[in-house]
Amino acid sequence: MRGPLRRFHALPLRSRLALLTAVAVAVAVAAVAVTSWFMVRGALLGSLDEALRDNRVNPDAVLRQVRAGNCRAPGSAPPDLPNQDLFKQTIQVIDAKGNSCVLTGQQSVTVTPADIAVAEGRAEETAHNAKASDGSEYRVLTYPLAGYSGAVSVARPLNEVDDALGDLTLVLALLAGVGAVGAGAAGLWVARTGLKPVDRLTGAVEHVARTEDLAVRIPVEGEDEIARLSRSFNAMTAALASSRDRQAQLIADAGHELRTPLTSLRTNIELLARSDETGRAIPPEDRRALMASVKAQMTELAALIGDLQELSRPDATGPGGRLEVVALHDILDTAIQRARLRGPELTITAEDVRPWYVRAEPAGLERALVNVLDNAVKFSPPGGTIEVTLVDGELTVRDHGPGIPTEELPHVFERFWRSPSARSLPGSGLGLSIVARTVSRAGGEVRLIPVGAREGSGTRAVIRLPGAPTPPPAAAPHT
Repeated sequence: MRGPLRRFHALPLRSRLALLTAVAVAVAVAAVAVTSWFMVRGALLGSLDEALRDNRVNPDAVLRQVRAGNCRAPGSAPPDLPNQDLFKQTIQVIDAKGNSCVLTGQQSVTVTPADIAVAEGRAEETAHNAKASDGSEYRVLTYPLAGYSGAVSVARPLNEVDDALGDLTLVLALLAGVGAVGAGAAGLWVARTGLKPVDRLTGAVEHVARTEDLAVRIPVEGEDEIARLSRSFNAMTAALASSRDRQAQLIADAGHELRTPLTSLRTNIELLARSDETGRAIPPEDRRALMASVKAQMTELAALIGDLQELSRPDATGPGGRLEVVALHDILDTAIQRARLRGPELTITAEDVRPWYVRAEPAGLERALVNVLDNAVKFSPPGGTIEVTLVDGELTVRDHGPGIPTEELPHVFERFWRSPSARSLPGSGLGLSIVARTVSRAGGEVRLIPVGAREGSGTRAVIRLPGAPTPPPAAAPHT
């Protein structure tokens, strides 16, 4: 069985559809033909039974023939009487013991238990098929004989029914054959017509695979499954094109951001190398400045590469990026300690920090909080204050820096975007983008809100994360 199934599945889809359609129609035609044959056979037998009932003989005439000795034993030669083979009908008498004699007809008919039951008076009438003495099939109607302990069987050969059924069988077979052939042709036409959209889709997929042209779109017609598949394909190619554009933009932006520190680093290293090659010593103060610049550029490159690695990770969490229940207040405390080391001249207050447990990636969440605090440290004036609060899952970081112009707010979370006023400051422009992605992955949201319209009013960063003030019973908080 597996062999034919394997060969069937190896056929092209169009051939399988045509074959299935042809088989389905052929089975339907065959079922109708068989049903029609049995219905016609039943009608013909019913008609023959009615004819036999209409040919009931007079009981007195039967008794007279029996008493006159005109009822011959089964198997004996029939007398040469006129109308003896009228309709090739046989009339025979059956007694209660199952003995029979033939009154009329060329053949005698086998007596069955049903006939004996009528002769004994246990049944009123029976109609059935029986064998004649010459081996042919007869239709027999047996009914009681009034005034005599017995019954009369009137029988006619079934060949008149069989001949009509034979002709009907031939006609139905021809119709079934024509129907099967027509079904095959219709199935092939249906397969070709129905698979045209699939052919277009296949051609589009092959074109994309061959040329990597993601601008290909398939015309969508209707609301059926093919239309849905076409829409899905169009959406997929659009998403791939957008992803490729973002990737190209990321590479271009990363190259642009890497070029500046690399150029500065190369210039400083070349100055140091030229000094060693020529033997002309650089003044100690200038040399210290060059080394400090080299260190700063190396630090900037390391930070930029780290940010790029963070952004290159897939959005879906995998091994090492598993979401778990963590104490946001503890992670915030760690991030504040790191921020104080980076801005020792600043005052970072955290007077209203309440417990809050969230489901997030611990390392990514800590990096996001450090980025937010670093951003506040970077833009705070010397000796300034940064206020941090955490109330009911809403983390607020307020600085007193220059603030953010309203027209720049839509761009603050874009990759590599930096405010014109901040381009002279260290940074890659990726910190807030990493914050937005990490918070979104944890199911939260982040906003930057200018505190006031005037210069120096500062900015408030607000991070809202879903969670609870107590950890769930089944999860131990990660600290």
